Amino acid sequence: MLVPDNLFYTKDHEWARIEGDVAVVGITDFAQSELGDIVYLDIQSLGETLTAGEKFGDIEAVKTVAEAFMPVSGEVVEVNAALETSPELVNASPYDEGWLVKIKFSDPSEFDTLLKAEEYKKSV
Repeated sequence: MLVPDNLFYTKDHEWARIEGDVAVVGITDFAQSELGDIVYLDIQSLGETLTAGEKFGDIEAVKTVAEAFMPVSGEVVEVNAALETSPELVNASPYDEGWLVKIKFSDPSEFDTLLKAEEYKKSV
């Protein structure tokens, strides 16, 4: 199970990477392996401002559908367009090509409430 040290994690298995005033968000390697083959993503939250813990989309795998939740509060400013035609990128590259959304976060202090890599590893 890959758990990069430079990311922040939620107990719901999302991750966030800070890039300036934007956070790139996806699901963890653990989450994608538990879901199995991802076949579709339904993310309709582009342009919406959501709070930490609020649902921003659905991830459909062959056998189940899971919800994706905001790790921190902010506005969804980009959805990974590559996932429309290649949802399997979430399985193949959950921390790079398989990211889900980019959010303009509203409160940087919310990152302090997220898990660091070592804490996340202990939680799974």
